[in-house]
Amino acid sequence: MVGRAPRRTTRQLTLCDIRFDHFAVIDWSGQAVERPAGLALAHATGGDAAPTLLRPERGWTRLALAQWLAEHGRAGTRMLVGMDLSPAFPFLDAGGYFPSWDQSPADAPALWQFIDALSANDPHLSANSFLLHPEARRHFRQLRDCGDLFPTGRGRFRVCEHGQAAMRLSPYSCFNLVGAAQVGKSSLTGMRVLHRLRGLVPIWPFDPLPDHGPVIVEIYTALAARAAGLRKGLSKIRDGASLDEALAAFGTRPHAPLARYDDHSTDAILTTAWLRRAVADAALWHPEHLTPKIAQTEGWTFGVY
Repeated sequence: MVGRAPRRTTRQLTLCDIRFDHFAVIDWSGQAVERPAGLALAHATGGDAAPTLLRPERGWTRLALAQWLAEHGRAGTRMLVGMDLSPAFPFLDAGGYFPSWDQSPADAPALWQFIDALSANDPHLSANSFLLHPEARRHFRQLRDCGDLFPTGRGRFRVCEHGQAAMRLSPYSCFNLVGAAQVGKSSLTGMRVLHRLRGLVPIWPFDPLPDHGPVIVEIYTALAARAAGLRKGLSKIRDGASLDEALAAFGTRPHAPLARYDDHSTDAILTTAWLRRAVADAALWHPEHLTPKIAQTEGWTFGVY
């Protein structure tokens, strides 16, 4: 599903260029089922109205969300979209994603294509076949199966994940697939979606920013929660009053009551409000440690300086 690439620019981004009419955040999920409970999408326009949840009657599938993003790419919607996943694996620390593997991709778009090809027969855009590959599994910590190339300790980290830790956040290695807080499975399924969006929706910082149309950035919902004043370890919102209090920190009016308050929905709503305000911070588009090499291989979390 590849269409004509949007017109792009390589000029230096200025604050005047950062103009979006719409903002959205997708709380992602790596659960290998058709409609993961953890998929949530919030949307907002400019101004101070609270973001709203967009949800089909039966819930989202990963393919449906990919199609939703592709449609906005074709329509040229000026929308900034935050996706809560890691778009690539660590590269700089070892000189490659999988340095012992002669097929290790050279950059992020090649990585997305590589994972998608090895998982082509997996349903629901999951990536179990990739993880079963004898060379791939050596790099991951899986349940009852820790690969011989998974390092001791917490595993390998991207440069921006070291930046997350410096901001007193708690990043997890994408190679760790064990535990409730692991992000590896969601990142793998997300990479399959990013591959399908090539040429339709630019992904910062891998692609130049477009003259018009949507842009995807990687976000970390805990960063938005911290910016709203929620303390570490207490960043999950499960009631309406707490959500409105957090939204107020971003100059956002109270939200329309939800049928159910779960972490995924409130994370998406709050982070959309944060993204709408953070977009105007030019420093976030030019992190000090983001090099051209990192921009092509590891990517960066929007909001990490």
